[in-house]
Amino acid sequence: PPGHGTATGAADDSRVRDGAAHVATSGPGSNGVVARPGPTAIGAPGGRWGVIGAGPPGGLVFTPVKALVVLPTFNEAENILIVLDRVRAATPDTEVLVVDDGSPDGTADLAEGWGDEHGGVQVLRRAAKSGLGSAYRAGFRMGLEQGYDTLIEMDSDLQHDPDMLPALIHAVQDGADLAIGSRYVPGGEVPGWKFSRRFISQAGNLYAGLVLGMHVRDATAGFRAYAAPALAKIALEEIKADGYGFQIEMAYEVNRNGGRIVEVPITFGERQRGTSKMSSRIVFEALGLVTWWGLRDRIIAPIRRLVRRSPR
Repeated sequence: PPGHGTATGAADDSRVRDGAAHVATSGPGSNGVVARPGPTAIGAPGGRWGVIGAGPPGGLVFTPVKALVVLPTFNEAENILIVLDRVRAATPDTEVLVVDDGSPDGTADLAEGWGDEHGGVQVLRRAAKSGLGSAYRAGFRMGLEQGYDTLIEMDSDLQHDPDMLPALIHAVQDGADLAIGSRYVPGGEVPGWKFSRRFISQAGNLYAGLVLGMHVRDATAGFRAYAAPALAKIALEEIKADGYGFQIEMAYEVNRNGGRIVEVPITFGERQRGTSKMSSRIVFEALGLVTWWGLRDRIIAPIRRLVRRSPR
């Protein structure tokens, strides 16, 4: 049987164990192919904002990619094997990095076992639960260091449909710096949500867009793909938010850096197994941070520039 390679992780108290020997020896980013639907962009193709249709319109184009799905986990033993199976089925050559926060239910061991059998999986073990934003920052650092050109956020609870991975990767390959799997563009759906839940979610996104000047309908979405050059421009060590705030802050940084953001319609399902890790604290944190970023960058910063330019 293949042995495990080990390396020091990017996060504190972390270590990496490759899920199969070829991951350690051949390096990440296999020269795979991803089925790409033909162009279905809505709006000006050269603009910084856009919506891309999810349904394949006909012919498929195959393009080499080096993509990495980052899966943060904490007590996802009920889901992790199904998620890995479905990611492999949807994008056979995309690799996976499981960032596990010391799950006592053996999630990391299950992921490593799957990697031993199928290959293409790394597991980053962290000593304790450190938050979603921290997990993604650690995973992004590793992915950038290892040379992937597309890095993907996806939950491990099956609310994000792995069958949409080709559409997100397609959008990045076609020039997007950030492709967001969006619930709130034409074609996006949130089946089973009560009106109040959808209203609060959309109102929060509208508030973030107005305050931060972003033309993004679903900035809180956690199913998204980044082009590596755009991600490398972000000072990850300065990103402090967690949960929804993390998603908004990352999109805001791409926007501030002049990146192109597109939204791909998705169906956001209900969690099938396990329990949600979100809380009201994370929601209020996001609202507070959005307000502060807007005040800092759109009011305080211009005033300071004006004062500096004023004759004394």
